[in-house]
Amino acid sequence: MTGRVDGRVDGKVALVTGAASGIGHATARALGREGARVYVTDINIDAGRAVADEIGGTFIHLDVTDEAAWMDVMNAVGESETCLDILVNNAGISPHDSMEKFELDTWRHVHSVVSESVALGCKHGLGLLRQSEAGAIVNLSSIAGMIGSSNYASYGAAKAGVRNMTKSVAMLCAERGYPVRANSVHPGSIDTPILDADKKKYGERAITAREKVIPLGRLGQAHEVANAILFLASDEASFITGTELIVDGGFTAR
Repeated sequence: MTGRVDGRVDGKVALVTGAASGIGHATARALGREGARVYVTDINIDAGRAVADEIGGTFIHLDVTDEAAWMDVMNAVGESETCLDILVNNAGISPHDSMEKFELDTWRHVHSVVSESVALGCKHGLGLLRQSEAGAIVNLSSIAGMIGSSNYASYGAAKAGVRNMTKSVAMLCAERGYPVRANSVHPGSIDTPILDADKKKYGERAITAREKVIPLGRLGQAHEVANAILFLASDEASFITGTELIVDGGFTAR
Protein backbone atom coordinates (compact mmCIF):
# COMPACT_ATOMS: atom_id res chain seq x y z
CA MET A 1 0.00 0.00 0.00
CA THR A 2 2.87 2.38 -0.66
CA GLY A 3 3.46 4.79 -3.51
CA ARG A 4 1.02 7.06 -5.23
CA VAL A 5 -1.36 5.33 -7.61
CA ASP A 6 -3.22 7.78 -9.85
CA GLY A 7 -3.99 10.97 -7.95
CA ARG A 8 -7.67 10.26 -7.27
CA VAL A 9 -7.92 13.27 -4.95
CA ASP A 10 -5.23 15.44 -6.54
CA GLY A 11 -5.16 18.98 -5.20
CA LYS A 12 -7.98 18.42 -2.72
CA VAL A 13 -7.79 19.57 0.89
CA ALA A 14 -8.71 16.90 3.44
CA LEU A 15 -9.13 16.81 7.20
CA VAL A 16 -9.17 13.52 9.10
CA THR A 17 -10.03 13.18 12.79
CA GLY A 18 -8.53 10.46 14.95
CA ALA A 19 -5.75 10.19 12.38
CA ALA A 20 -2.97 9.18 14.75
CA SER A 21 -3.70 5.46 14.54
CA GLY A 22 -5.81 2.70 13.04
CA ILE A 23 -8.33 3.56 10.33
CA GLY A 24 -7.64 7.28 10.67
CA HIS A 25 -3.93 6.79 10.07
CA ALA A 26 -4.59 4.54 7.07
CA THR A 27 -7.07 7.08 5.68
CA ALA A 28 -4.68 10.00 6.04
CA ARG A 29 -2.01 7.92 4.29
CA ALA A 30 -4.34 6.94 1.44
CA LEU A 31 -5.55 10.50 0.87
CA GLY A 32 -1.99 11.83 0.93
CA ARG A 33 -0.81 9.10 -1.43
CA GLU A 34 -3.53 10.09 -3.89
CA GLY A 35 -2.59 13.75 -3.96
CA ALA A 36 -4.58 15.47 -1.19
CA ARG A 37 -3.18 18.03 1.24
CA VAL A 38 -4.07 16.35 4.51
CA TYR A 39 -4.74 17.95 7.87
CA VAL A 40 -4.08 15.28 10.47
CA THR A 41 -6.04 15.86 13.68
CA ASP A 42 -5.98 13.89 16.90
CA ILE A 43 -5.94 14.33 20.66
CA ASN A 44 -2.62 12.40 20.72
CA ILE A 45 -0.08 15.07 19.82
CA ASP A 46 3.08 12.98 19.40
CA ALA A 47 1.45 10.21 17.35
CA GLY A 48 -0.49 12.74 15.28
CA ARG A 49 2.63 14.69 14.42
CA ALA A 50 4.37 11.48 13.45
CA VAL A 51 1.60 10.65 10.98
CA ALA A 52 1.67 14.17 9.55
CA ASP A 53 5.45 13.94 9.09
CA GLU A 54 5.09 10.52 7.45
CA ILE A 55 2.63 11.71 4.80
CA GLY A 56 3.79 15.29 4.39
CA GLY A 57 0.63 16.65 5.99
CA THR A 58 -0.13 19.21 8.69
CA PHE A 59 -0.95 18.25 12.26
CA ILE A 60 -3.51 20.13 14.35
CA HIS A 61 -4.38 19.06 17.87
CA LEU A 62 -8.12 18.43 18.25
CA ASP A 63 -10.35 17.18 21.03
CA VAL A 64 -13.38 16.29 18.92
CA THR A 65 -15.74 16.72 21.88
CA ASP A 66 -14.79 20.41 22.27
CA GLU A 67 -16.84 22.76 20.07
CA ALA A 68 -14.45 25.66 20.57
CA ALA A 69 -11.58 23.44 19.43
CA TRP A 70 -13.50 22.58 16.25
CA MET A 71 -13.95 26.28 15.55
CA ASP A 72 -10.24 26.90 16.08
CA VAL A 73 -9.29 24.05 13.74
CA MET A 74 -11.57 25.26 10.95
CA ASN A 75 -10.28 28.80 11.38
CA ALA A 76 -6.72 27.49 11.10
CA VAL A 77 -7.53 25.54 7.92
CA GLY A 78 -9.34 28.58 6.51
CA GLU A 79 -6.30 30.77 7.03
CA SER A 80 -4.25 28.50 4.75
CA GLU A 81 -6.85 27.15 2.32
CA THR A 82 -9.67 28.60 0.24
CA CYS A 83 -11.88 25.61 0.99
CA LEU A 84 -12.09 22.16 2.51
CA ASP A 85 -12.85 19.38 0.03
CA ILE A 86 -12.92 16.30 2.26
CA LEU A 87 -13.90 15.86 5.90
CA VAL A 88 -13.48 12.40 7.44
CA ASN A 89 -15.06 12.16 10.89
CA ASN A 90 -13.23 9.08 12.12
CA ALA A 91 -12.36 9.68 15.78
CA GLY A 92 -14.08 7.38 18.23
CA ILE A 93 -13.92 4.88 21.06
CA SER A 94 -15.44 1.41 21.36
CA PRO A 95 -16.05 0.32 24.97
CA HIS A 96 -18.22 -2.67 25.88
CA ASP A 97 -21.35 -2.21 27.94
CA SER A 98 -24.78 -3.77 28.24
CA MET A 99 -28.15 -2.44 29.37
CA GLU A 100 -27.93 -4.63 32.48
CA LYS A 101 -24.82 -2.70 33.52
CA PHE A 102 -25.90 0.62 32.06
CA GLU A 103 -24.11 3.66 33.45
CA LEU A 104 -25.26 7.11 32.39
CA ASP A 105 -21.75 8.59 32.58
CA THR A 106 -20.45 5.93 30.18
CA TRP A 107 -23.38 6.50 27.82
CA ARG A 108 -22.76 10.24 27.77
CA HIS A 109 -19.02 9.87 27.26
CA VAL A 110 -19.44 7.43 24.38
CA HIS A 111 -22.04 9.61 22.68
CA SER A 112 -19.87 12.68 23.15
CA VAL A 113 -16.87 11.09 21.44
CA VAL A 114 -18.67 8.95 18.87
CA SER A 115 -21.72 10.93 17.70
CA GLU A 116 -21.63 14.47 19.07
CA SER A 117 -18.14 14.89 17.64
CA VAL A 118 -19.47 14.04 14.18
CA ALA A 119 -22.24 16.60 14.56
CA LEU A 120 -19.69 19.24 15.54
CA GLY A 121 -17.45 18.30 12.63
CA CYS A 122 -20.28 18.56 10.13
CA LYS A 123 -21.57 21.82 11.62
CA HIS A 124 -18.25 23.62 11.64
CA GLY A 125 -16.85 21.96 8.52
CA LEU A 126 -19.72 22.97 6.24
CA GLY A 127 -18.59 26.59 6.02
CA LEU A 128 -15.37 25.57 4.25
CA LEU A 129 -16.87 22.55 2.50
CA ARG A 130 -19.45 24.79 0.80
CA GLN A 131 -16.56 26.62 -0.85
CA SER A 132 -15.42 23.44 -2.56
CA GLU A 133 -16.45 22.56 -6.11
CA ALA A 134 -17.05 18.97 -4.98
CA GLY A 135 -17.05 18.56 -1.21
CA ALA A 136 -17.37 15.23 0.57
CA ILE A 137 -18.09 14.26 4.16
CA VAL A 138 -17.36 10.67 5.17
CA ASN A 139 -18.51 9.72 8.65
CA LEU A 140 -17.30 6.54 10.32
CA SER A 141 -20.18 4.54 11.71
CA SER A 142 -20.08 0.77 12.28
CA ILE A 143 -22.06 -2.38 11.62
CA ALA A 144 -22.94 -1.98 15.32
CA GLY A 145 -25.00 1.00 14.20
CA MET A 146 -27.01 -1.25 11.87
CA ILE A 147 -27.55 -4.43 13.87
CA GLY A 148 -28.01 -5.17 17.55
CA SER A 149 -25.23 -6.27 19.88
CA SER A 150 -25.74 -7.10 23.54
CA ASN A 151 -22.28 -5.85 24.50
CA TYR A 152 -22.26 -2.53 22.65
CA ALA A 153 -25.32 -0.73 24.02
CA SER A 154 -23.87 2.79 24.18
CA TYR A 155 -21.57 2.38 21.18
CA GLY A 156 -24.22 0.83 18.94
CA ALA A 157 -26.72 3.57 19.74
CA ALA A 158 -24.12 6.26 19.07
CA LYS A 159 -23.05 4.72 15.76
CA ALA A 160 -26.69 4.37 14.69
CA GLY A 161 -26.98 8.08 15.35
CA VAL A 162 -24.00 8.72 13.08
CA ARG A 163 -25.67 6.73 10.31
CA ASN A 164 -28.89 8.73 10.41
CA MET A 165 -27.16 12.05 11.03
CA THR A 166 -25.16 11.50 7.85
CA LYS A 167 -28.37 11.14 5.88
CA SER A 168 -29.71 14.35 7.41
CA VAL A 169 -26.56 16.22 6.41
CA ALA A 170 -26.75 14.78 2.89
CA MET A 171 -30.35 15.95 2.51
CA LEU A 172 -29.56 19.40 3.90
CA CYS A 173 -26.73 19.91 1.44
CA ALA A 174 -28.80 18.66 -1.50
CA GLU A 175 -31.83 20.78 -0.65
CA ARG A 176 -29.77 23.93 -0.22
CA GLY A 177 -27.70 23.35 -3.31
CA TYR A 178 -24.42 22.95 -1.47
CA PRO A 179 -21.81 21.08 -3.53
CA VAL A 180 -21.27 18.63 -0.66
CA ARG A 181 -22.03 14.91 -0.45
CA ALA A 182 -22.26 13.01 2.85
CA ASN A 183 -21.97 9.26 3.33
CA SER A 184 -21.15 6.85 6.13
CA VAL A 185 -18.78 3.89 6.24
CA HIS A 186 -19.62 0.90 8.43
CA PRO A 187 -16.65 -1.30 9.32
CA GLY A 188 -17.02 -4.68 10.91
CA SER A 189 -14.19 -6.33 12.86
CA ILE A 190 -11.02 -4.54 11.80
CA ASP A 191 -7.56 -5.35 13.16
CA THR A 192 -6.65 -1.97 14.66
CA PRO A 193 -5.43 -0.82 18.09
CA ILE A 194 -9.06 -0.53 19.18
CA LEU A 195 -9.07 -4.35 19.46
CA ASP A 196 -6.02 -4.38 21.72
CA ALA A 197 -8.14 -4.37 24.88
CA ASP A 198 -9.96 -7.49 23.70
CA LYS A 199 -6.67 -9.17 22.79
CA LYS A 200 -5.21 -8.33 26.19
CA LYS A 201 -8.26 -9.58 28.04
CA TYR A 202 -9.11 -12.70 26.02
CA GLY A 203 -5.94 -13.51 24.08
CA GLU A 204 -6.06 -15.14 20.66
CA ARG A 205 -9.61 -16.38 21.17
CA ALA A 206 -10.73 -12.77 20.87
CA ILE A 207 -9.58 -12.91 17.27
CA THR A 208 -10.54 -16.47 16.37
CA ALA A 209 -14.07 -15.98 17.72
CA ARG A 210 -14.53 -12.95 15.47
CA GLU A 211 -13.01 -14.65 12.44
CA LYS A 212 -15.35 -17.65 12.74
CA VAL A 213 -18.43 -15.50 12.15
CA ILE A 214 -17.00 -13.51 9.23
CA PRO A 215 -17.77 -15.16 5.87
CA LEU A 216 -14.38 -14.14 4.45
CA GLY A 217 -12.77 -15.85 7.43
CA ARG A 218 -10.51 -13.08 8.69
CA LEU A 219 -10.43 -9.65 10.27
CA GLY A 220 -10.38 -6.64 8.00
CA GLN A 221 -7.35 -4.39 7.73
CA ALA A 222 -7.30 -0.64 8.27
CA HIS A 223 -6.23 0.07 4.69
CA GLU A 224 -9.28 -1.82 3.40
CA VAL A 225 -11.57 0.59 5.22
CA ALA A 226 -9.41 3.51 4.10
CA ASN A 227 -9.89 2.46 0.48
CA ALA A 228 -13.67 2.64 0.93
CA ILE A 229 -13.34 6.09 2.49
CA LEU A 230 -11.06 7.20 -0.34
CA PHE A 231 -13.65 6.14 -2.91
CA LEU A 232 -16.49 8.05 -1.23
CA ALA A 233 -14.25 11.10 -0.80
CA SER A 234 -13.23 11.11 -4.46
CA ASP A 235 -15.09 12.37 -7.51
CA GLU A 236 -15.60 8.73 -8.50
CA ALA A 237 -18.52 8.78 -6.04
CA SER A 238 -19.99 12.01 -7.43
CA PHE A 239 -23.58 10.63 -7.57
CA ILE A 240 -23.48 8.94 -4.18
CA THR A 241 -24.85 10.73 -1.13
CA GLY A 242 -26.88 9.85 1.94
CA THR A 243 -25.96 6.19 1.87
CA GLU A 244 -23.74 3.73 3.71
CA LEU A 245 -20.86 1.55 2.59
CA ILE A 246 -20.38 -1.62 4.64
CA VAL A 247 -16.85 -3.04 5.02
CA ASP A 248 -17.33 -6.18 7.10
CA GLY A 249 -16.20 -9.25 5.16
CA GLY A 250 -19.82 -10.26 4.58
CA PHE A 251 -20.88 -10.39 8.24
CA THR A 252 -24.14 -8.47 7.76
CA ALA A 253 -24.98 -10.35 4.55
CA ARG A 254 -26.04 -13.42 6.52
